[in-house]
Amino acid sequence: MSKTVLITGATSGFGAAAVTRFANAGWKVIATGRRAERLTPFVEQFGSEVVHAAAFDIRDGAALDAALAALPAGFADIDVLVNNAGLALGTVPAQEADLAQWQQMIDTNVTALVTITRKLLPVLIARKGAIINISSVAATYPYTGGNVYGGTKAFVRQFSLGLRSDLHGTGVRVTSIEPGMAQTEFTLVRTGGDQAASDKLYGGATPMTGEDIAEQIFYVATLPAHLNINRLEIMPVSQSFAGFQVARQ
Repeated sequence: MSKTVLITGATSGFGAAAVTRFANAGWKVIATGRRAERLTPFVEQFGSEVVHAAAFDIRDGAALDAALAALPAGFADIDVLVNNAGLALGTVPAQEADLAQWQQMIDTNVTALVTITRKLLPVLIARKGAIINISSVAATYPYTGGNVYGGTKAFVRQFSLGLRSDLHGTGVRVTSIEPGMAQTEFTLVRTGGDQAASDKLYGGATPMTGEDIAEQIFYVATLPAHLNINRLEIMPVSQSFAGFQVARQ
């Protein structure tokens, strides 16, 4: 019997790659995201019996409720939740940051993530399923301009550990996957579409790909039921963490 995974932020990057990975492996996939035109091709490629597209803004609680209520019977028994939807906005120091961008990151990376998780906990407990939250190495290693983005991802990591504790004895597995440098649309979104800035960031390096992270998501989702990975931090070999900053007069 095939299992069902719900993947948020499935219109690009890690989420889109994860849809393909799970669908190719015979899973039923609920692919969510704001851009319907990016979700429809998955349905066309794999068929409506394999992929169900739910286009809505993850920050819209009413739209989330409607999407979950409208799930076809064949997709209602969700075994795995992949909380992938998230974004970083802006690269400037905190004292120059746009408060609206901070709020959007908190609404998406924190509020929306905890909301969908809470709503799906009953079915995930009933199915002895798994929750895979996409955090970031920014949760551990601060950098200039990371401010609220890093804070939201640190929340995701700690929330994952808290869920793990609360769900003890239910059979539900919880994992925080924390990627480093990966070449997706992420940097274009962060820089407002600045392709030159994106190219400069990845130039001369060998960053990870969406498919690399999708493979890790699938690996965690398909572990034996008695195994739990609490945190999975992953970087390309060309990236490592830096030292302390020192301001000199």
